[in-house]
Amino acid sequence: MFRTHTCGELRLTDAGKEVTLSGWVQRVRDKGSLLWIDLRDRYGITQLMLEEGVSEPGLLEKARQLGREYVIKVSGTVTERSSKNPQLPTGDIELVLNSLELLNASKLPPFTIEDKTDGGDELRMKFRYLDLRRNPLRQNLALRHRLAIETRNYLDSKGFYEIETPYLIKSTPEGARDFVVPSRMNPGEFYALPQSPQTFKQILMVAGYDRYFQIVRCFRDEDLRADRQPEFTQIDCEMAFITQEDILNTFEGMARFLFSKVKGIEVGPFERMDYATAMRLYGSDKPDIRFGMSFVELNDLAQDKGFSVFDEAELVVGINASGCSEYTRKQLDSLTDFVKKPQIGAKGLVYVKYNTDGSIKSSVDKFFDEAQLRGWAGRFDAKPGDLMLILSGKAEATRKQLNELRLEMGNQLGLRDPQVFKPLWVTDFPLLEWDEASQRFYAMHHPFTSPKPEDIALLDTDPGKVRANAYDMVINGVEVGGGSIRIHDRGLQKRMFSLLGFTDEEAQNQFGFLMNAFEYGAPPHGGIALGFDRLTALIAGYDSIRDFIAFPKNNAGRDMMIDSPSPIAQQQLDELALTVKSDA
Repeated sequence: MFRTHTCGELRLTDAGKEVTLSGWVQRVRDKGSLLWIDLRDRYGITQLMLEEGVSEPGLLEKARQLGREYVIKVSGTVTERSSKNPQLPTGDIELVLNSLELLNASKLPPFTIEDKTDGGDELRMKFRYLDLRRNPLRQNLALRHRLAIETRNYLDSKGFYEIETPYLIKSTPEGARDFVVPSRMNPGEFYALPQSPQTFKQILMVAGYDRYFQIVRCFRDEDLRADRQPEFTQIDCEMAFITQEDILNTFEGMARFLFSKVKGIEVGPFERMDYATAMRLYGSDKPDIRFGMSFVELNDLAQDKGFSVFDEAELVVGINASGCSEYTRKQLDSLTDFVKKPQIGAKGLVYVKYNTDGSIKSSVDKFFDEAQLRGWAGRFDAKPGDLMLILSGKAEATRKQLNELRLEMGNQLGLRDPQVFKPLWVTDFPLLEWDEASQRFYAMHHPFTSPKPEDIALLDTDPGKVRANAYDMVINGVEVGGGSIRIHDRGLQKRMFSLLGFTDEEAQNQFGFLMNAFEYGAPPHGGIALGFDRLTALIAGYDSIRDFIAFPKNNAGRDMMIDSPSPIAQQQLDELALTVKSDA
């Protein structure tokens, strides 16, 4: 028997028991006549104790040979500690050893296996099996596990079936790039790994499985960042005989259930905001509503006053940073540098200070008198002590720039507490977006999204104004997931493909199986997919999803531990009828 208990289990009520533990040596503290070992497994840490003249002969010397991460088995008596550790659940006891067995030695780890490690990201990813021993990652994966269990419990209680869909599917030209898999038995032909199970879950609705879900692995060959991986997991769901309201209520209920069960937080009803309002007030389709600073437009008050920066702009718009009138010139210059960064792209920043003594001072006093500036303050609903920050330029770009400034101010003022959760639904997205380079429309969500019924007539006259029957779940400025009511009529789906530039032949070749299915009694249906990795990180209060995935890729899409991707043998290439170009 390797253990009777885990290293996180013993308490003062176990005093006097003879027990056996196994685990990894966290550290050894040798005080000469006394020696302590912190023994760790995934459940916790138990302190072991040996004493010269009390412990079995030779046991103390044996313990002195141990190093960090050695795997040992010990037996002994549970005893109350004289110096308790309130930071540990097992901190009231220690185990006085009467036997110690070395199960396996360890090389010196390249970084410390502790909560705060000295290992960099790349090093820890290369030795991921060591990094996973650290308590923060263990807690992250435990949270992920609990979320998965509770997600299944909730959806099962609502009548959903968990049904698996294929991983080897057909490549499609829309959306992100596919990962492709060559077929040995069909030379020159390829499978694709699914970006989502979209068409399969729609076919399940045609088949009569009116409530489907899957916690499913998906794959996208796209550029990476902190909240994106080439392979990721989503909570994928579809429902038939429903309206948009049914879906919003069902999955708002699921999110609130998960926060309550896993986080112990009661999240109130989700706010609702249409896409046009989100862009107008926040410059983002995923606004962070934990704080205010909604946008205020000033075109009518600020233009035609001789200030060319405003006069030549399509939009003059700003935010009111409450209580920030005391910002120094250095702080204001720093904000100006922030918005002028290449990734943001503003040409400058105008500020107006509404000082606590009631006076008003701006960076454009040369062009606007006090009465005019007070008119701006009225539009902003500013009070003494406030600071107004204003950008101008092309409307779409300026709104995006101001969104970045708003988020930066939220960070500086401590208004984006990761333990405060403000969710909302963003609805009524544009169905299509126009790409100037290719001179064609693209689906903003995907080609199977249904237009709003009242906008269908615009498909023939003004496609750019058609709104989608689509919705995103947004929490704290993070798009957690999105979905839509789907097209279930073959004729409407054909019109959609035509708008997206597909010929009838191309549509039939790519999606004929789905359109054919629509001819056999397809019910009205819709669904949603939530990013499981992103939701887990969000609930834990993290920005990056990497530490919530057991074996993640780095920003170059590489698995540092197994050194993948990597070349394959020429024999494998020959079997697949593939030729790899050499660098030469």
